[in-house]
Amino acid sequence: MQNAVLDGGFADPAREAAYAFRAALNAMARPGTIQHITGADAPSPCSPAAATLILTLCDPTTPIFLAPSHDTAAFRDWITFQTGGPLVPAKDAMIAIGTWEALLPLDPFAVGTPEYPDRSATLVVETETLASDGPVLRGPGIETTARLTLPEIEAFQRNRALFPLGLDFFFTSEDRVAGLPRSTRVMEA
Repeated sequence: MQNAVLDGGFADPAREAAYAFRAALNAMARPGTIQHITGADAPSPCSPAAATLILTLCDPTTPIFLAPSHDTAAFRDWITFQTGGPLVPAKDAMIAIGTWEALLPLDPFAVGTPEYPDRSATLVVETETLASDGPVLRGPGIETTARLTLPEIEAFQRNRALFPLGLDFFFTSEDRVAGLPRSTRVMEA
């Protein structure tokens, strides 16, 4: 087993997982706000923020999809060792990770059912930049409006139209994360 698989987990699991979980919750509860999140270091191309989310949100019962942008042997081995989560096709995933282009089309991902809307996928979208500019966001957790750099608008508008079903998104860049839950309305700036 290579050291890259063994390395990169939380040094102090209880404390770092708690801080990371709080950052992830804050990101989803306050759409468009950028949170600082660190603690994990996965093999390239995964950012520290995305690696920390994976360690925080995944366990052996979490089916994980790796988009082609992130489907490398080193990263697969790291996820398997660090979380125990099974790697699955997009249609079976609860967590998916990759760049926006690599995650498209979104159709295969589960959006939940009327009886169980929580049985939907959460996508961790790796981005080059993450800033409080771009499309306007409105909805629960946003006092008036917020803004967030997004790869497009239409996909998030279609996703919102499915509410209470739909996908939830985390956007990550370096050591930063922002959330975009399915309840958020996205509009042109």
